[in-house]
Amino acid sequence: MPSTAVPTRTREIHLAARPDGAYAPENLKLVEAELPAPGPGEIVVRNDWMLLATAYRELMSEDNKLPLPAFAIGAPLTGRTVGTVLRSNSPDLAEGDLVEHFMGWREHVVLPAAQAVKRDAAQLPTPAHFLANGPTAWQGMVDIADVQAGDTVFVSGATSGVGSLAGQIAKCRGAGRVIGSTGSKEKVRYLVEELGFDAAFDYHDGPVLDRLRELAPDGINVFFDNVGGEQFEAAVQVATPYARFALCGALGSQLGETTGPRLDLLTAIGKQLALRPFACFHTPDQIAVWNKHFAQWLDEGRFVFPHTVVEGGLPYAPQALAALLDRSYSGNVVLSLQA
Repeated sequence: MPSTAVPTRTREIHLAARPDGAYAPENLKLVEAELPAPGPGEIVVRNDWMLLATAYRELMSEDNKLPLPAFAIGAPLTGRTVGTVLRSNSPDLAEGDLVEHFMGWREHVVLPAAQAVKRDAAQLPTPAHFLANGPTAWQGMVDIADVQAGDTVFVSGATSGVGSLAGQIAKCRGAGRVIGSTGSKEKVRYLVEELGFDAAFDYHDGPVLDRLRELAPDGINVFFDNVGGEQFEAAVQVATPYARFALCGALGSQLGETTGPRLDLLTAIGKQLALRPFACFHTPDQIAVWNKHFAQWLDEGRFVFPHTVVEGGLPYAPQALAALLDRSYSGNVVLSLQA
């Protein structure tokens, strides 16, 4: 049972050195730090669950291209976390409240109450469910791609934390056919049998364009891209006129597998494709809409939360991130921070 006592010291993960090429666990360091007493309007939070994401690798680079500041050497990392309020000097939050905030990579944190959002623990099955990448998947599939009933949808990187939710959102919105790409036969089976995709393929099995033409002979209306590279190029060729592309990520180039997609501009112009990159900034209203639909679809049995729970606490976080970047996990990856 996690302790409800307020400690005077805690443990944090700091950036020890920027990766020189591939990330290594040695780029991070576990340190013990003083936990200050909370001031007026501040709270003490015991962090219980933390989301692991590929974006953290990019934020370790000085020249990171994400619309967020790079992590500083010798300072703790940050990231999405849910935890329990242990002490509150704010009328807005009480001891025992479940909160979500962005001060992860540490076991406890003191922060202004205004930087934490109270969550209703009864809304979703577990606190870890609040760390789903659903707001990003929802924004791309609904707000950007405007998926409609009957659409044929292609999701690249479909077993990723975002892709595994985006495909299910499309199905719940009435898409006629949802196709996913992934990196192994086992993951293909998982997409179809567990997540309800209509079809899936291993992108190692020959040219992606051939597989897409086989699985979507009438073309695709929506493309939710997490990968870029060859998969983006193939989607342009298979897209129907006026198809909508939600460009969420570029895992291929992030992990050094591609040099980035080449856009066949004439084809895109001729088909009048809507290509819309988007950054993952979410308003409280967007998150609330996602949590409402997530809870409803889970309750109706139309949705599953594809996630991997990683044990080992904060000391294991550097190794867990390495495993994530090596694609050893599927779905959303959450690290349990408390024994």
